[in-house]
Amino acid sequence: MTASNATLRKLFGLDAFRPWQQEAINALLGGGSGLVVAPTGGGKSLCYQYPAVVLAGTSVVVSPLIALMDDQVRGLNARGIRATYLSSTLDRDEVRRREHGLRRGHYQLVYVAPERLRSDWLLRLLGSLNMPLLAVDEAHCISQWGHDFRPDYLRLGDVVRALRPPRLLACTATATPAVRREIRQRLHIDDDHAGSFEVLRGFSRPNLHLCAWEIDGAAPRNTATLRRVREVLGPPNEPRGAAIVYAGTRRGCEKLAAQFQAAGWRARPYHAGLPADQRERVSEVFAKQQLDVVIATNAFGMGIDRPDIRVVVHTRAPGSIEQYYQEVGRAGRDGQPAHGLLLSGSSDFGLRRRLIDMSCHEGDAQAAAYADRQWKMFLDLMRYVEAGSCRHDFILRYFGDERETLGGCGHCDVCERLVDGHTDGYDDEARTLIVRKALSGVARLRGRAGLSALADSLHGSKARRMQQLGLDTLSTHGLLAAHSRAWILALLRRLLTAGWVEVTRGDFPVPFLTASGRAVMKGEALASVVLPPAGVGKATKKRAARAGRRPAPVLDGPEEMALFETLRAARLVLAKGRGVPAYVVCHDRTLADMAHKKPADLHQMRDVFGMGPARIDAYGEAFLRALGTGE
Repeated sequence: MTASNATLRKLFGLDAFRPWQQEAINALLGGGSGLVVAPTGGGKSLCYQYPAVVLAGTSVVVSPLIALMDDQVRGLNARGIRATYLSSTLDRDEVRRREHGLRRGHYQLVYVAPERLRSDWLLRLLGSLNMPLLAVDEAHCISQWGHDFRPDYLRLGDVVRALRPPRLLACTATATPAVRREIRQRLHIDDDHAGSFEVLRGFSRPNLHLCAWEIDGAAPRNTATLRRVREVLGPPNEPRGAAIVYAGTRRGCEKLAAQFQAAGWRARPYHAGLPADQRERVSEVFAKQQLDVVIATNAFGMGIDRPDIRVVVHTRAPGSIEQYYQEVGRAGRDGQPAHGLLLSGSSDFGLRRRLIDMSCHEGDAQAAAYADRQWKMFLDLMRYVEAGSCRHDFILRYFGDERETLGGCGHCDVCERLVDGHTDGYDDEARTLIVRKALSGVARLRGRAGLSALADSLHGSKARRMQQLGLDTLSTHGLLAAHSRAWILALLRRLLTAGWVEVTRGDFPVPFLTASGRAVMKGEALASVVLPPAGVGKATKKRAARAGRRPAPVLDGPEEMALFETLRAARLVLAKGRGVPAYVVCHDRTLADMAHKKPADLHQMRDVFGMGPARIDAYGEAFLRALGTGE
């Protein structure tokens, strides 16, 4: 049995499978078990829903979110597919009715939450079913290397052994190679088995304009957030789509929601401290497009299927790249241009350290190891913030998806700086001197204060706090007086992500040198870091507008000009054929470089700026034909 487009149209109203969906479904129908990693909103659920409908019996789906289960079950029932779910929100009589239907074989799919699988009675009921498939959604929750580890998921390995399903599918939107290995191991997906498979597809989201701004202070971040949403959506009385804003705290959600409402937006807060019925109401009216902006903790967004989300803003750095990409991926699911803005600052390091340490019990070695992993994942995110190369390609490489790398998206803030020829403006000697001065400041601090006070000291502040802490008498006081305090804070963050500085645990984290940082300070190791750009820390209108003022590509002579226009026409045809904006195919700089280099084959196409593997696979032959060098 193989997947059929005719059956897909009849059952789900879709014209065709995506290639990776068909690959996974055919493997399952053939009796295999495996792992599917694809982005939020990418169509992972179809990979288990289609086999569950065409195979005889009742398939079981493990899902951690009641709202998502309810949404999927309603959608399936609306299409005449018999599905149900079991959750703690149902009254006893309704649970009994659904369990009776299961025993009679009435349902094709049943969704269950992982915590319900603690019940031996439920396991016996599921074991009595004719179960063709067991699917585990949000499978990254099983991994202690994942960003959203949940202890209830650890039971799933025992559940798999007890139920012995003929087919097993694990699905997740975000999984690094280490997380994928752990998922397969814990769920007993045997790599050596002939029927096992792994599908890693669809991570590339070139329609997303990704940028990261380093801003300290809640008020400046809120101002930047309000401005960015207005820039993308337009006026609040006629918004061009919707926005999700992720705030770090419940109090922050409430405060920023009030600011959006005062500015005329249909906006509401959403966090775990609100009553359940109020949270459900916010989700409902947002999905129905009766609400334009939701300001939320990371409790919001799972299962929200709204295609016109045009911008996602994080006012604080989340815990990991996995979490960030999952959340920012809720924008632009319709393939049209969308924006992701990540705001971060020096205070995020201390806050994240405290949040991680709060989850640990002193003396618990396993919890301490888990905390260390969480801290490493946060530092990976900070390296993304300070990236010196394309943000999309950074993320794709982080997830091990080299096949989809773009060779530069052309429109994230880093690519825009590279197009402008931006560098940090320092030679190696000057850069090394600045880094060693900053590291010396950390060494002289001796645990007396945090990063903020250290930046003040290095800047040469005369404030009373400097005298109270004794920082005005340090030999390093004023060593970096030529730089702004915001710039010095950005530099200190880069030293943290480089692994040269660490922060202590506890309520008041303070920086200290690592062994590698001491080596750099002493000149025993290279100071290989890109310094922050000038003006860092200021969210100005000029910076926001800069993205729209790209310099025109430089072309050499009438022949290259003619080729460039031919390539632009070809790009327009490709874009219309795929229903995407032209820049998603590639940017003008890519076409200009192609017109200049005139690649004769796909191998030479690799040398063209912005033509990575994914773009070459998708558009390479068409551009070669436009150049007159293809078949």
